[in-house]
Amino acid sequence: MSAMRNLSLKQLQAVAAVARLGTMTRAAQELNVTSAALYARIRQLEEEAGLLLFDRTPGGLKPTDAGREMLWAIDSINTVLETCTDRLRTLRGAEGGRVALGVVSTAKYFAPQVIAGFVKKHPGVEISLSVRNRGQTVEALRGYEIDFALMGRPPRDFPIEAATFGPHPIVLIAPPGHPLAGKIGLNREDLADQPFFLREEGSGTRMVFEEFMAGVLVKRAPLDIDTGSNETIKQAVMAGLGIALLSVHSVAAELESGRLVLLDVKGLPIRRDWYAVRRADKVLGPAASAVWSFLMAEGARSLPGVAQSGLAQAGARA
Repeated sequence: MSAMRNLSLKQLQAVAAVARLGTMTRAAQELNVTSAALYARIRQLEEEAGLLLFDRTPGGLKPTDAGREMLWAIDSINTVLETCTDRLRTLRGAEGGRVALGVVSTAKYFAPQVIAGFVKKHPGVEISLSVRNRGQTVEALRGYEIDFALMGRPPRDFPIEAATFGPHPIVLIAPPGHPLAGKIGLNREDLADQPFFLREEGSGTRMVFEEFMAGVLVKRAPLDIDTGSNETIKQAVMAGLGIALLSVHSVAAELESGRLVLLDVKGLPIRRDWYAVRRADKVLGPAASAVWSFLMAEGARSLPGVAQSGLAQAGARA
C-alpha cells in the first residue's frame, strides 16, 4: 500500500467521474481523455491498492467498498478546497479573516475591551489573543507568530513599525494604611527603607522601575512570590507586605474601590505610552489592518479610567 502515497487528485477525480456516470466512455468524455487512457488510470489505481474499485453490474459500473473509500477521499478534499476558497474570499475584505494579536500581560486589562469594540463593527473577524510576558511577546513577534503586538516598549533588536495609541502611566501603589499614604511631595530617598515587589527581569515595568530608582538602594519585599504576576503583586501589596511600581491600568479597579492608594512621589506618575508593534516586513491583511486602524482611532477609549483614583492630582504635583 506504500505506492498509494503517490495517489493524485487527478486519479481521484477519475474515480469520482466513473462512479457518477457509470461508464468509462462517459467519464472519459467528461474528463477529455480517451477511454483507453481512463481505463489504464483506473487499472493502475486498482493494482496499487490491490483491490477492485468498481463492480460491473447491469446498471453500469458501481463502486466497491474500496471505490467508496476513494470517493470519501475526493469529497473530503473538495470540502477542504471549498473552505480554503471561502477563507481566501474573506481575507480579501476586512469583514472576515483571522487576526493573531499578542499582548504583554499588563495589556490584558484593556485588550478585551478593544476587541469587543472592534468585533461589534466587524463580527466576521476571528481574533486570536495571546497574553505573555514582554520577552515572550517579542519572540512571538520576531517569529511571525502574531500579526502585531500591544506593549509598553517596542523592541530595538530587529526592524519594526510602531505607533502609539494611548497613555500608559506607571504609578507607585501602597495599601491604604501605609505610613507614607497621604504624604505630599515624597522623594525617591523616602522610599529607600520600603520593601518593594518587583516584576520579572526584562518586563517593561521592571525597566521603568530600574530607571526611576537608579542610585537608590532598594529593599526587596520579604515574601518570595511569582513576581511575573501583576495579580499576585497587587494582593501582596493589599496585604501590607510591601509597595510596588505598576501600570495604572493594572490597578485601576483597586484604586477606584480604595483597596489601594497612590503614593505621591516627585517624578510620578511616569508617563509612558502604549504601542502597537509589528515587524517592518510584516504585511498586514485587510482584517489585521482594520484592527490596527481601529486601535489607533478607538484604543485610548478602552484604557481603564482612573479619574477618581488621584492620578490626575498626583500628575499635577509631579
